[in-house]
Amino acid sequence: MTVPSESSWSVRGGTAATGHLVGRGRELDAVHDLLTDMGGPRLALVRGERGVGRTAFVNALAERLRADGVLVRSVSCVPGDDAQPYLLALRLVMAVEERRPTEALRAAGRGDGAVMAALLRAALARPAPVVVVLDDIQHADPESLALLGGIDLAVPSGVRLLASAVGRGEGTPAHLAGVQGARVIALSRLTPDETTTVVTGRLGAVPDTGLARRVRDLTRGVPGAVDTLLTDWARQGAIRVADGHAFVGVRTPTPVLRDSDRFVRALDALGEPCRTVAGALSTLWPLGIRAVALIAGSAGLSTGQVRYAIAELVEAEIVEELSGPEGGAEQGWTFGVPLVAHALRERLGPLERSRLSATAVETLWADADAAGIASEGKPPTTVGLDAADAVAYLADRIAEAGTLVERGRAVSELTAAVERLHPDSEGRGTLRWCQAAGHLVERPADRVPALQRYAVAAYFAGDFWSARTIAESILRNRPDVVGRLELQETASLMVAATANDLDWRALSRLATEQWWDELPLPVLAVTTGRALALCLLARWREALDVLTRTEPVWTTEVRARTNPACFRDAAELALGRPERFIRSLTIPEAPHIGSDHAYTLTATKFDELLNGGDLLAGEALLAAQGLTPEVLPRAGQFLRHHLRGEWDEALEPSRWMLANNQFHTPAIDKYLIPARTSAILLARGRVTSARRVIDSVRAPGEGPPDHSLDAVQAAVLRTLGDPAGAEQSLRRGLDAAAAHEQIASTDELWAPLAELLTDAGRAAEAMTCLDRLEHISDRMGTGRTRLRHLLASARVLRQDSPAIADEQLREAVELARTRGQPYETAITLVAAADAGAGPPTLLSEAYELFGQCGAALDRFHTRTAMRAAGITVPGRKQATVESELLLATLIAEGLTNRQIATVLRLTEDAVANRLSRLFTRTGLRSRTEVVTAVLTGYLAVTPAG
Repeated sequence: MTVPSESSWSVRGGTAATGHLVGRGRELDAVHDLLTDMGGPRLALVRGERGVGRTAFVNALAERLRADGVLVRSVSCVPGDDAQPYLLALRLVMAVEERRPTEALRAAGRGDGAVMAALLRAALARPAPVVVVLDDIQHADPESLALLGGIDLAVPSGVRLLASAVGRGEGTPAHLAGVQGARVIALSRLTPDETTTVVTGRLGAVPDTGLARRVRDLTRGVPGAVDTLLTDWARQGAIRVADGHAFVGVRTPTPVLRDSDRFVRALDALGEPCRTVAGALSTLWPLGIRAVALIAGSAGLSTGQVRYAIAELVEAEIVEELSGPEGGAEQGWTFGVPLVAHALRERLGPLERSRLSATAVETLWADADAAGIASEGKPPTTVGLDAADAVAYLADRIAEAGTLVERGRAVSELTAAVERLHPDSEGRGTLRWCQAAGHLVERPADRVPALQRYAVAAYFAGDFWSARTIAESILRNRPDVVGRLELQETASLMVAATANDLDWRALSRLATEQWWDELPLPVLAVTTGRALALCLLARWREALDVLTRTEPVWTTEVRARTNPACFRDAAELALGRPERFIRSLTIPEAPHIGSDHAYTLTATKFDELLNGGDLLAGEALLAAQGLTPEVLPRAGQFLRHHLRGEWDEALEPSRWMLANNQFHTPAIDKYLIPARTSAILLARGRVTSARRVIDSVRAPGEGPPDHSLDAVQAAVLRTLGDPAGAEQSLRRGLDAAAAHEQIASTDELWAPLAELLTDAGRAAEAMTCLDRLEHISDRMGTGRTRLRHLLASARVLRQDSPAIADEQLREAVELARTRGQPYETAITLVAAADAGAGPPTLLSEAYELFGQCGAALDRFHTRTAMRAAGITVPGRKQATVESELLLATLIAEGLTNRQIATVLRLTEDAVANRLSRLFTRTGLRSRTEVVTAVLTGYLAVTPAG
């Protein structure tokens, strides 16, 4: 979903949603104390660069003074005031005097400075307490400022002045800083953390790391720039929200500042040649000092004129000097707010931008040639950029220069940049560079490989429509210039992109023989593409049939058989035959298929292992292939963090994937990400949020089965006290799995169904479920299936065979402890303790593990069980706060008292009493206020564990 339209949410001035002025608390207190101290300074001059929030600051301070009962009058200066002598002095006298100052009006009208000085001095000497706010006095007339500068404000009086002026250095109002009785307060930019806090307040959602980083990089902590950026993105509908967190796609374009924007107006006020120089500098600034001569040549100016214009831009605080190491000589210049540089670059005409970019490219190529090195993929000789951004800068300039630079070298450079920065998680522009390379290629035979690179880049950038469209065009129109292995890879890419584009109807067509018969393709490409489509639709038996019939075609060489063999292994695994998959984990083909293919294959098998709950085997696979967890795609990152009990870390990539509809994994279970995310939310008491995730990703129709969603939906329904609904959900999932002959992962349906039937007294049906679980455990041979069978069996056999049940629970505890998964272990410990198959102290161990994961609901129930068993709950105060936060969370989820009672296993009266205590302790007065407090983070608790 997207955030509300601009008209329904506020992006103003430097405050968070609560009205709090972020990052200015210390300064607000200091100036407030100055202005309320009758013996202190009488002029507080607030200074800061453009957009830093001076007006918001003085307005917030004025409101605070008014709340204290202080009389506050306001005078705002606007452009053009400087042309009217004594205008500010007149307004100031009018603000202080209680009657119409006729004499002052006449004196100002005739320009009588002596009379105006006397009247202003008399007005400022009045004993009646009043604070006059003078905003933006950089626009004030110099005559009035001179009068103010000549008054000794150290003389006691009731009149206090709160003035603001743009600028950090010298300027029209600067001499006021030296006036007797004046104090200067400089507002700095926001820190990265403060900037993130402002974004959170603006959006009503926590920005993910990508959004927060992008805002910081574009605005450098200038609140006015943050306002502009977020307002424009909101206007475009570019900001997406999932589970209270905000995201913006890495390819979302940066907005271009409007003519009315404060930063653009400031540049326009400088006139020419500053505007021309600034526009050129927006493209050439990374070239450092050399930009002066280059700008002069392109604009027809002298180097002296360019340097003078740059000095004007520095004085206006539009650009900043770049010093050398340890404050050495000037290296060049950069823009104080990168968003301004972007706006100026985008406002250039296409031809001008191309010419400037060509100038930059030729300069950097000459550097590389002079150094006697090939520049391809290496950081060019730029200033103010890190290595990756330097590579991106050159690639961007090549893309914009187009045919104005040598084509062959341009294509090589762009290709090298794509390879160097792949997979471009920072959104620097590999898709754009691939597109540019495709346009620059001259020979038709070379254009197809360029298009293939473009399709791959589009796929990894999440532009699945472009990826599938380009891939299909190659398969249909130019298979004659592509080798059979490349055609095989292109067919796989097209099918995978179609699935990730969630176009199940098109994917179903790709699973038919007729669709592929229309294309003049070798059998290898047809077999691979069709088999993948069948696998992605979970039509496992058909996929195996296709692969078996064509095995002689795809087993001829290592690269040709890699993907089909992977599909065959997955299909057999889904059908309950894991032997080939297990043997494939050594990845013997890795040395022969290239690092990119080996990485993709490893990531796919890693996801499959964690889909089956085998964390240790997954981490061993990574180690064997020389990979670290940090290089995994988002899906793998989520699955690993989830099983390790690092749920906060897991939710970050999960929210991004859900917000961008990119949650499908290469594993058998295509709905693994939303299902596991819902399970985390449920364990944290986010019951309604868990249901929303499930509902948001269900895709009725021709897609793959979503039985893992049925499993977690059943858990939600059981939590809410609806066993009948839970049973219906579990049976729906089992029916879907059976329709696809799938055995893998169905243990997560059979196990809770056995427990439900046992609780309902339907012993015979429960035993049938147990038989199925045992069969699955024997077939799959995994620790997860064995553990589920042991726990379900102990539950079913508890009444008739308690000794066997106890033995199974003890084995389950031993098995769980070897698997290194905190939540799974905690659930097992609680089951053993509840049944008396282990000491009650197992509850204490489980309690700590639940705390480690942040599983607030499970921790609450364990706390109750500990008290019932006479075990002291550690941290009584902490436990109370956790219980209250859980209660507040359930209220924020929209649950009624009756539903909360069911979830917490309490009576409605007990819930009402707890709610009353929550109101008393927090000062909140209604459920609505509780919801607001939860959403804004007002109610918080230190995680235990």
